[in-house]
Amino acid sequence: SRTFHFCATFIFQTRPNQVLINFLGNAVKFTPPGGSISISLWQEKSPKGEAYVRTYFQVSDTGMGMSEEYQKKIFEAFSRKDNLRIRKTEGTGLGMAITKYIVDAMGGAIDVESAPGKGSTFRVRLDLERAEDAPRDGERFPPVRVLVVDDNEDVRASLADTLYRMGMRAEECSDGETAVAWVKEAGEDAFFAVLTDYQLTGINGIETARLIRESAPETNVLLISARDQADFHDAAADAGICGFLTKPVFESNIMEAMSRLFQEERTRPEAKAEPAFNLEGLRTLLAEDNDLNTEIATLILSEYGAEVEHGEDGKVTLEKFSQSPEGYYDVILMDLRMPHMNGFKATRAIRNLSRPDAKTIPIIAMSADAFADDVQRCLDAGMNSHVAKPIDIDLLMKTLSKFL
Repeated sequence: SRTFHFCATFIFQTRPNQVLINFLGNAVKFTPPGGSISISLWQEKSPKGEAYVRTYFQVSDTGMGMSEEYQKKIFEAFSRKDNLRIRKTEGTGLGMAITKYIVDAMGGAIDVESAPGKGSTFRVRLDLERAEDAPRDGERFPPVRVLVVDDNEDVRASLADTLYRMGMRAEECSDGETAVAWVKEAGEDAFFAVLTDYQLTGINGIETARLIRESAPETNVLLISARDQADFHDAAADAGICGFLTKPVFESNIMEAMSRLFQEERTRPEAKAEPAFNLEGLRTLLAEDNDLNTEIATLILSEYGAEVEHGEDGKVTLEKFSQSPEGYYDVILMDLRMPHMNGFKATRAIRNLSRPDAKTIPIIAMSADAFADDVQRCLDAGMNSHVAKPIDIDLLMKTLSKFL
């Protein structure tokens, strides 16, 4: 069967979508069983100015390839290389001509790299109008260690990058034997989870999971496969695998699986260590627009005895503080990127209120923006300190203790 590696997540409008479908259709037709097809996307500054972004996407395959002579006429109507393999493949030969017409109409360009027997790469360049930045509302998780095991470098890198952007410390290896050794050597800094492909060079994903669970029973193992889970469900359960990810693996699937693992971790009935800090009676106003971040922060603060009230964005947080009695809140934890009113504007508005506690209440930024200039912007806006996301509990407790 063919293997598909989705190296990027992206949304195309109708015309670029048709271009991509034509490239993929040809790649599937002319790539034999056992070959692979990959999709890549990247962007850079456009020479047309700040209102545009230069976008490249390419489709590569390990199929039969093309001669240099044929590459020169591939975008002509009814042009199809005439050999037995092609004659057995359905199609009119119009696809690439239409593709070229669409790209030309959009002011773009197509490049082709190919050689007989060595596959083909089609690359499109388009200068697209820049969309407004989407709100940064993706899930963020604690910085736990997660190991990705896959013998395909592109798939491995894509999964690790997704985990990293969610806040986790992603590491990679290409085979089960190495994964088992790394888990055994992890010591106190143990892996929270291992994401392993089923088909690996050497021992397969189920055997890898079994050996990992024998040496580290607390490490969660998720199995990745394009096959039907029913084919190996019982064997996976016996090996201690706690979940499945179906290829192609999308970010939403990883987010759902990891959220479940963290939820299970929080609800385990094991005894909890006594908190080293005491925030009993501390009334906290938490400005945060992300539901999971709110849940995590509330759980942490409540564990140490604090009372938490939630402001869904900067505007709501300002209203709650303005309408509260003087001295009602002891501290404000302020996210920076929120709809309606961001953390900087909300902080300035609070500091400008004509009530004494508006000038003295500690306002602590909690944000993934953690470079030195980000911290300085927080201080310039009137905040007292900065705690980076994902939340380091000890650092948060020490920061609160310093101001309270």
